[in-house]
Amino acid sequence: MTQDVKVDGEESLRHLIGECRNELRERSTRTRVLIHTGTCGIASGSKQIKNHLVSYLGNLDEGADVTVLETGCCGACHLEPMMTVIEPDGGRTLYGHLNEEGVERIAREHLAGGKPVRDLAIDEGDPFFAKQVKRVTRLLGTIDPYDIRDYLSYDGYVGLLNALKMKPLEVIEEIKASGLRGRGGAGFPTGLKWSFAADSPGPEKYVICNADEGDPGAYMDRAIIEGNPHSVIEGLMIAAYAIGAQKGYVYTRAEYPLAVNILRNAIDQARRYGLLGENILGTGFDFEIEVYLGAGAFVCGEETALIASIEGKRGNPRPKPPYPANQGLYGKPTNVNNVKTLSSVPLIMREGADWFSEVGTERSKGTMIFSLTGSVNRTGLIEVPLGITLREVVFEIGGGVPGNREFKAVQLGGPSGGCIPLEHIDTPIDYKDIESLGAIMGSGGMIVMDETSCMPDIARFFMEFTKEESCGKCTPCRSGIPQMLRILESILDGKGRREDLETLQYLGRMIKECSLCGLGQTAPNPVLSTLRHFEDEYLELIEKQKAVRKRKLRIGDSWGFG
Repeated sequence: MTQDVKVDGEESLRHLIGECRNELRERSTRTRVLIHTGTCGIASGSKQIKNHLVSYLGNLDEGADVTVLETGCCGACHLEPMMTVIEPDGGRTLYGHLNEEGVERIAREHLAGGKPVRDLAIDEGDPFFAKQVKRVTRLLGTIDPYDIRDYLSYDGYVGLLNALKMKPLEVIEEIKASGLRGRGGAGFPTGLKWSFAADSPGPEKYVICNADEGDPGAYMDRAIIEGNPHSVIEGLMIAAYAIGAQKGYVYTRAEYPLAVNILRNAIDQARRYGLLGENILGTGFDFEIEVYLGAGAFVCGEETALIASIEGKRGNPRPKPPYPANQGLYGKPTNVNNVKTLSSVPLIMREGADWFSEVGTERSKGTMIFSLTGSVNRTGLIEVPLGITLREVVFEIGGGVPGNREFKAVQLGGPSGGCIPLEHIDTPIDYKDIESLGAIMGSGGMIVMDETSCMPDIARFFMEFTKEESCGKCTPCRSGIPQMLRILESILDGKGRREDLETLQYLGRMIKECSLCGLGQTAPNPVLSTLRHFEDEYLELIEKQKAVRKRKLRIGDSWGFG
């Protein structure tokens, strides 16, 4: 890395970006090998692949003029471990499912011999990538997340520069005009949320990035931080400037050690380059960021519980109002946004609101990032335009269900969401359309289920999760969720009654209406959505066991037991 340069204004930032682009061009005169070492890659053996490649290249008689680098996940987790080879002319070849033998062939035939190994390469038109629109994830798997200069070479921090040249209210209006909605839960309009905090009086305000990703099967925030941490930092800084904050926090979980290490390194680099601290870009704007590690409590994804945790208190939600925008961290006005929301902000401030809103639907602008998991052939991190259908995601991007099994449902929104069945597979992925089916967009977890899945058992799994994760502060959640779980377990154990389904409906509605926070208000969704779309499975379990009980009774009568 070139020696750090202190950026003190627009001219010096643009000069630095030019330097970084020149460095990138100079590096591009050699073949580059990018080893994808996000958490998923490391778990699949990418570090061993890198070490073996470096060792093997060193022993090749013919040699190879290459640079081997580590980068984040490009999203195709089903192909791990992976590497991307980038030629000096810009040609790219992605290799997946690597082992030592494959690495040696690539080293001999491609890196030394100049001919891609076609039978190991992933085709450029692979359907996993074909329908994606990469914006927030565009640089994942391309840049070195440990080097700020890589980010700068792609116009990094230009969005911040543009924002600092505007008045805070103008920044908020630009975000409003883009149509950006929160990507971490219910989809509240981001610009409107910022305006509430900006309008709250007081000289001391805070911004918080909620990276407490707790949904089963969700890893979008982790992948973004691991692959492009500066996009989160830049987005948080723009939010801070817009509302008038001087201090920010990234609240994440200790179970993400790689992401935490990369993020802390990025914050340190931004500070050394003068992009964090005092008088940023010579504008008089002061801002600092601190990383706060949570203990893995799902309820701390709720913003008031998260705030309590940062304050050193037990992570319990509190009633709203007052909302954090008026009375948040340490009683001061506070704005909380998700990783994906904040990573969208620099793009809007660099490219403009019109650019952002040209993708998506009238009601839901832009793209959405999902972690596509479960019973699907191609799992991974995907970024798609809002308005794409569930069918396109599951069957075209995901490649459908493996093993010739039939698709049954897709769970959206994790424990807070709901199951959408085959009959609604052509539903557009839009905030309102998804909500109308009893699910929510949530933070982007998408779990595909096949014909072997028992939907009452799926509902039981999520209720068990929310029971364990409930803080227990309010009675509807503390007592209602365990009662719903007991009924589900009774049905699955063959002791259910038809009236249990009415009780589940009643309890679900009561918990949703009366719970204190979002965990309780959405916890019944998996049960209510499966009852709505798969009631026949509940009835089948009940009737089957009723028939067994009747048969036992008849046998008992014939034997004279009764």
